[in-house]
Amino acid sequence: MKVTVGGSLKLAFRPWVEGLEHIPAEGPAILASNHLSFSDSFFLPAVLDRKVTFIAKAEYFNTPGVKGRLTAAFFKGVGQLPVDRSGARGAGEAAIKSGIEVLERGELFGIYPEGTRSPDGRLYRGKPGGLARVALATGAPVIPVAMIDTEKIQPPGKVMPKLMRPGIRIGEPLDFARYQGMEHDRFVLRAVTDEVMYEIMKLSGQEYVDMYATAMKRQIAEAAKAEKEAGKAAKAALAQAEKEQAAKEKEQAAGEQAERDRSAERPDGR
Repeated sequence: MKVTVGGSLKLAFRPWVEGLEHIPAEGPAILASNHLSFSDSFFLPAVLDRKVTFIAKAEYFNTPGVKGRLTAAFFKGVGQLPVDRSGARGAGEAAIKSGIEVLERGELFGIYPEGTRSPDGRLYRGKPGGLARVALATGAPVIPVAMIDTEKIQPPGKVMPKLMRPGIRIGEPLDFARYQGMEHDRFVLRAVTDEVMYEIMKLSGQEYVDMYATAMKRQIAEAAKAEKEAGKAAKAALAQAEKEQAAKEKEQAAGEQAERDRSAERPDGR
């Protein structure tokens, strides 16, 4: 995949990279990145010599049929790790367990603290569960990463990607050894997450929004739904008004015709 997918991406898009020296040649490390595009999980591993393992929903790996097998092979090849999102706590605990296992093998683990792609290109509040708990449980350094302009390559609704140069900035490793053994303290988890997000913000230059991206997506979806319903209501009101106007004109025309008929029946024509 480094040769095929990675080589093709580098040849076609020529991504620029800053801070490669901060990636250790060996040993475990967590790459904590902002998340602008589906392609983030491809561009970052493409520019690194080492394998990076991200987590992905299990449906990508267990879909039946030829297409399902090809999809599973592709995601395995690019370093995606299946996570079963079923159960009371969903993907959270599964992601933490998977991340710890990757780091215990001395590998690189990639994670998006925002938990989902940014809906508008801004940087959103990091979720304190996965990143901080994995970092404190393993003692692995956290390396902040900023993806630049990847959302412009293939915006929502566009089939063909735009050939342009995205960027990747890699910051200095962050050491949270001072919090070792405190991975169940929610205030510590929040402090660790906020420190990482602050470093990502400095690297990316994004505007920071102190709310979760998932909450913003809900707001956007609700606003779109409300706008759609308002449009339907306005359309229905217009149709009703047109119907009433047509009925009124028809009634008026019938009255005028009746008056003409009565005039024609009178001897004097009046």
